[in-house]
Order: sequence, then structure tokens, then C-alpha cells
Amino acid sequence: MGLEPIYCPDCDGIKVIKHGTTPDGKQRYFCQNLECDRRTFILQYTYCGHSPEVKQEISDMAVKGSGIRDTARVLHISPTTVIKELKKRSISSVS
Repeated sequence: MGLEPIYCPDCDGIKVIKHGTTPDGKQRYFCQNLECDRRTFILQYTYCGHSPEVKQEISDMAVKGSGIRDTARVLHISPTTVIKELKKRSISSVS
């Protein structure tokens, strides 16, 4: 049983090192790729609104015309999380 390499979920880079732990004891990782937008991450998020898959689903549902409350209800996350993610996506698409 060997060590499994850890890949950055954003850039799929392998230049990843340990970066402490979260308050609930989960291992944090740091991506050393300078071009990566996401520098720190954990492998198993407690709140599903933080996972990259849910963030992508928020964007997909917004493009399809779903409302904020509907998106939050379907994905089992807070409406505030939906609003914040949509704001981040609109700012990054303008830049």
C-alpha cells in the first residue's frame, strides 16, 4: 500500500504540499503552482457548498434560468452561498 499522490482540484497539478489542518481536524493542502487560482483546499468538505462540483452546478443552473432559492433548495445549500458564488463568477468573467 503506497502513498496516493494528491492533485489540485483546480489545475490538476501535482505540486501539492500539506498546509495544516482545519478547525475540525481535516488535512489542508497548498498548491504550489503559481498559475493556479485556488491555492489551498481540502479533499473532503463538510459543507457541500464548498465543493468544486457544487460551485460548477450553481453556474450551470444559473445559465439554465434557475432562481437563487430554487438552486439552493435543489443543491441543499444556503441561498447566500449561491449569491456569493454567482458574484464571484460574474466578476471573473468580466476580467
